[in-house]
Amino acid sequence: MSKHTGTSATRPPLGIWGRMRLDYLKDHRPALYADLKLSGELYAHCYETEQCAKNRKEFMMKQAIAKNPISEDLKNTDPLKWVGHMNALKHSVEEVIRAELIYE
Repeated sequence: MSKHTGTSATRPPLGIWGRMRLDYLKDHRPALYADLKLSGELYAHCYETEQCAKNRKEFMMKQAIAKNPISEDLKNTDPLKWVGHMNALKHSVEEVIRAELIYE
């Protein structure tokens, strides 16, 4: 686990993935939440989860697009179909990330 310490004024804010992990810990893993908070590692844990999730999403999206290609020309000819395809891939990737990193 990387150490990202400092005061709350100097730390970067948590993004969506870090906040989701924080909320999950508060609501469903209160003992782990309390341990991390008391040890001063709660922010570092959520920040690391944020970074891992962002990197994993980028990697998995590239894989998903490679496995399920769609023509860039479709973006001009049928933009709704192109957006629908990309949103379906994004949703699938984000679901895996939530299961593997956020709600574990």
